[in-house]
Amino acid sequence: MASIAIGADDAGAPLKERLAAYLRQRGFQVEDYGNGDGLDYPDVAAEVAEAVARGEHDRALLVCGTGLGMAIAANKVRGVRAATAHDPYSAERARKSNNAQVLTMGARVIAPEAAEKVLDHWLTAEFEPGPSSPKVAKLEALDDRYRPTGA
Repeated sequence: MASIAIGADDAGAPLKERLAAYLRQRGFQVEDYGNGDGLDYPDVAAEVAEAVARGEHDRALLVCGTGLGMAIAANKVRGVRAATAHDPYSAERARKSNNAQVLTMGARVIAPEAAEKVLDHWLTAEFEPGPSSPKVAKLEALDDRYRPTGA
C-alpha cells in the first residue's frame, strides 16, 4: 500500500488526526510530520513536500485553516505539485490532469465527512497520460527554469 505523509498546523490538527486514522483504517502507511504544536503551515508544508520530492512518500496530505497556505508553501518545493480541493471532482482532476502528489484541505471550510470523500477521490485517481501530459511537462519545465537543480 502507498506511503502517505501527513501534516497540519494548529488550525488543521483535529481534521488531520481524523484523516490520518481514516487512511490507516484503509490500509495506508501514514507518516505524521506535524500535529500543530505551534508549527506554522509553511514549515510543515516544506518538510512534507521535501520528503515527497525525495521520493520518501508516494503522496501527501496537508491541512491548515483553508488549505491555501499549505498549497502555496508546498508548491515552492521543486518537483512538487500541490492542489487544494474541497470537492470530489477537483480532487480527482488534481491527480488525473495535473499529477498532483500533494492534496491540501482547509479544516475551516470542509466538514470531516466531506473531507473523507474528497480524499477517497484523490486517492483512487491516477494521472492519465494523454492531452494533459504536455501541460504537466510544462509545469516540470517551469521548475527547471525557476528552480534549477543545485540552485
